Amino acid sequence: MAKRVAVIDIGSNSVRMVIYEKTSRFAFHLLYETKTKVRISEYAYQNNGNLQAKAMKRAFDALRDFVTIIESFKVRKTLCVATSALRDAPNKKEFIDKVKLNIKLNIKVITGEREAYLGALSCANLLPAQKNALSIDIGGGSTELSIINNQNISNTISLKLGTVRLKELFFDKKDINKAIVYIDKKLEVLDGLNISSIVGIGGTFRAISIAIMKDTCYPLRKVHGFECKAKIFDKYLSKILDADEGNLKDLYIKKNRFDIIKPGALILSRITKKLKLTNVITSGVGVREGVYLSDLLRNSKDKLPHNYNTSVRYILDTFIDDTNFSNMLNKLSKNIFDLIHVDLNIDKKYRKDLAIASKLYISGSSIDFYIQDKHSYQIIKSALEFGFTHKEIMLIATLCKYATRKFALPTHIDKYKSLLPDEGTLNILIYILSLSIALLSHKPRSIDFSMKFKDMELLIETTNTFYLSKEAVKKLNRCKDFNIKIFAP
Repeated sequence: MAKRVAVIDIGSNSVRMVIYEKTSRFAFHLLYETKTKVRISEYAYQNNGNLQAKAMKRAFDALRDFVTIIESFKVRKTLCVATSALRDAPNKKEFIDKVKLNIKLNIKVITGEREAYLGALSCANLLPAQKNALSIDIGGGSTELSIINNQNISNTISLKLGTVRLKELFFDKKDINKAIVYIDKKLEVLDGLNISSIVGIGGTFRAISIAIMKDTCYPLRKVHGFECKAKIFDKYLSKILDADEGNLKDLYIKKNRFDIIKPGALILSRITKKLKLTNVITSGVGVREGVYLSDLLRNSKDKLPHNYNTSVRYILDTFIDDTNFSNMLNKLSKNIFDLIHVDLNIDKKYRKDLAIASKLYISGSSIDFYIQDKHSYQIIKSALEFGFTHKEIMLIATLCKYATRKFALPTHIDKYKSLLPDEGTLNILIYILSLSIALLSHKPRSIDFSMKFKDMELLIETTNTFYLSKEAVKKLNRCKDFNIKIFAP
């Protein structure tokens, strides 16, 4: 597969483009993203689905600029898909042929079922594992649904329910009751479905989630992986549906979404009333990422390898040169955790977070050695995007921020309280990582000491002088939960 790949998604409301760059076989990162609301479906639903001249011109002009951007990045492969608006348009060939002839861009119109699959594919690979969740992708012209069970996808369907479609057919005419009847009829496909979680894809869902994050002063500015109780989400939908334009602004809805946010909220509201939901998860990825992954993973059954994380691999590829030290630190911190976690009553689930933190700890040194903790924290908080919950991201980043320093500051704990474990657990995990770093201060080629834990003491024995490591351990804040004894010549 080409190192740089561009993906263009022509939706009913927006045209979006992303450029991804591979750093190793399955690791990649977002190099560039842009979007524009061309509303290619504008007035189409009032004209038997036919695309209108002004809308087609807007879309054509946007695509022409996209191609110029793609060329500037020296992209080797471009994948362009179109969804509901072109899929439903009797005159789509006119537009597709014009684009191919004039700007040499091939548009592939995908089926609704394929669209549903691609959206679910991105969530199945780039969100934390979901068991029996329903993915919902509300677009301008259609809504796609799939069942996600870990990395398996099933029941892909597409419904002619979209924000622009409902706006033009019902909301512009103030026929809200007819809109409800129309939506409920389409949603009969969900009858008997036993689902407790939904995964939301698309601009409408992200806009509502961002609004809730602002309204609740959510501490992490990351929409991908944001989780919300279904009751809170449903209550916010009701506020949107009851609001006028002034109140929509107060609800943190952007002005360019005022005319389509209510149709989207109504679709979601009818879905939440139909299903007995407990949890709502927001996806920052969708069809574009699904198109990219289907190409990247075409020889791997559309699944990333088991226990592989593309964001971790990207950070390792990009920011870490001393992989031997990174691997030793990873191994040592896990060994210490395994020795003490039962006696200190530390939940075993934190072993994974500690392991990732130890593996990525030195990432910041590639920017500035003297404040590597600060840079590691920012790299992890920003780039650890895929496959982790927000709680896991903040814990991993926090461990790296405070390793070798004082325990986590009260101001930090207070700010991220909803995403971090209790202070005692947090500080023990920080100490384990700090201790591991200290014990490897002499940078051995392999771990050259043995450990055992007895009577709340960690006993470390080595045949080396261990001078630098002993001095580094002395400088650590003392952990009140257990003692350290080092036996060295």
